[in-house]
Amino acid sequence: MNIDVKSLGKVAVLMGGSSAEREVSLMSGSGVLHALKSQGVDAYAFDPAASDLCELKKEGFRRAFVALHGRHGEDGTVQGALELLGIPYTGSGVMASAIAMDKVMTKRVWRAEGLPTPRWVLLEPGHQQPADTRAVPDELGLPLIVKPPREGSSIGVTQVRGYSQMHDAVALSTRYDPDVLCEEFIDGDEVTCPVLGEGEQAVALPVIRIVAPEGAYDYQHKYFTDDVHYLVPSGLPQDEEREIQRLTLAAYRALGCRGWGRADLMVRASDRRAFLLEMNTSPGMTGHSLVPMSAKAAGISYERLCLQLLAQARLDASPAPATAA
Repeated sequence: MNIDVKSLGKVAVLMGGSSAEREVSLMSGSGVLHALKSQGVDAYAFDPAASDLCELKKEGFRRAFVALHGRHGEDGTVQGALELLGIPYTGSGVMASAIAMDKVMTKRVWRAEGLPTPRWVLLEPGHQQPADTRAVPDELGLPLIVKPPREGSSIGVTQVRGYSQMHDAVALSTRYDPDVLCEEFIDGDEVTCPVLGEGEQAVALPVIRIVAPEGAYDYQHKYFTDDVHYLVPSGLPQDEEREIQRLTLAAYRALGCRGWGRADLMVRASDRRAFLLEMNTSPGMTGHSLVPMSAKAAGISYERLCLQLLAQARLDASPAPATAA
């Protein structure tokens, strides 16, 4: 893909924001900004928490690289604002971003499409009393996962091993979201698979197998320690890797994603069946992030990845950019 850097114009790298993932976003955005500048792009940092998005138009920005994570960045709201401003942006559009940010809505779409995802129970406000929470393990079994359905980076997530833990797990989750997602625990290998592109031209990158201390792949381990092992090549049998990539592409297309994304999955140890957990439409781009790691294994440098994603920036109403060999 040959890219005319000058034609990209003045570029805003949106980073920071107001979500619980602000710290991670600042790290992602800094990496992207440095990479784009190294490729000759006229790029600048832009923090929506510090400046009104309307300034983008006033300051003559032609494109936006969305390096925001979580609410007001990955959930369709910023995408909608950029649509109104007429500034093409990286990643998925308004609808796909909004659906993918909500893990329950994502699961409903996947289930309707016949794609495998762990069983779940949604505890809405008014249905989070002790009698409600104690009934969940009876339905899903133990252990189980409790998490806010509209957060990322493992924020507010608890692995519940006994009935007595349900109250505290629900209380932690409600600090981030009024709804609580309780999900069947899949015992097995944790994997992730990035995707680049759109529609039938979308391509799944190499699968990464994640090996965390005592299986605790939490916020701290994701971004601030070197205790987690990321295996790429994954070491999985070739047929398993291909099935994970197939499911990831089907999940990505079902949600209407574009540009890039990353699916998180579990491969059940008992029968080696893969289950989709979530789709990230604005994946991390930090030194610990998985999309750059997988892209590197596919022969795509960090700098080239950032430039390629930027070149594909568009609006919902615009056709997909033509790609040159």
